[in-house]
Amino acid sequence: MTGFDWEAAARRAAQLAPAGRTTSPARIRGLVHSLREAAVAALPMVGEITGLGSAAEAAAGNTVYVVDRARWAEANAQTFAVYSGDADGDDGFWSSRSTVEEVGVVLALLSPRVLGQFDPFTGSRLLLVAPNILAAEREHAVDAMDFRLWVCLHEQTHAVQFAAAPWLAEYIGERIAALTGSMGEREEASLLTDFAGAIGTAVRGESQGDVITSALTESERVEFDALIATMSLLEGHADVVMDAVGPERIPGIKRIRARFDQKRGGSSRGLGSMMKKMLGLDMKLAQYRDGAVFVRAVIDELGHEGLNAVWAAPENLPSAAEIAEPELWLARVHG
Repeated sequence: MTGFDWEAAARRAAQLAPAGRTTSPARIRGLVHSLREAAVAALPMVGEITGLGSAAEAAAGNTVYVVDRARWAEANAQTFAVYSGDADGDDGFWSSRSTVEEVGVVLALLSPRVLGQFDPFTGSRLLLVAPNILAAEREHAVDAMDFRLWVCLHEQTHAVQFAAAPWLAEYIGERIAALTGSMGEREEASLLTDFAGAIGTAVRGESQGDVITSALTESERVEFDALIATMSLLEGHADVVMDAVGPERIPGIKRIRARFDQKRGGSSRGLGSMMKKMLGLDMKLAQYRDGAVFVRAVIDELGHEGLNAVWAAPENLPSAAEIAEPELWLARVHG
């Protein structure tokens, strides 16, 4: 058996991903320049808000890429290869469980949805997806410069998080490896049956979660819950930092937040709803909400300095139960 062909999956995703609306070369150059400037400007703001100034200075050395949807898909194929153990062409979970076509389709479906992404696994790089940012500005009728800085604040908060906790990328990678390793040990027929049954419940509207978690065993859900708790912290923290920047720096921030809260709160039916469940997008929205509630509760009690204990060591990360009840984390970590 050979390793999964991630390069072929990336090429297929690039073929399938919609390019987005076209614009003039001059406008593209302006967009790229302004996004790079926004990424630089966001870092000291994050450092000031969070009290993680040294980490913000360290994150200034990360590479910033302004990319299209196809390049985003290629970058994520590289990241998935690291996740799965296939980075050097070795056999991994994905090599026996997926096909080039399936992975390419998933990456293509996700490519129009992502505004930015910090990737700590393949060189600490920040990806800003230019056509999606431009489309969101037009859709929501918000000030372009304000919006670009707002997006960069979120992603650069992630950069600061990983700079403040150098062990964090390895911790997340270990959780992913444990999860995919367990799934890889299951019989293929059993795994496919579990996923098929979960997809069936999503189609019938009977599922209360997404397809991925519905097909996990009890031990796999333990790893998955630990991973989701950490991701909820990271996403919620970034959301809180975005909102902490006042109108003196981002004059249109209230309008931007209102428009995006409206979008997040919108409902979808039929195929759209099913795809959100299958791809875990409902869970992504829950991460922003639940993680932000946790972060705000801790900050209200102990300020950013108290919250920053989470970056000190893996054992200080909140569990799923502590995300839901921040007082449990406060009692355990701060006594």
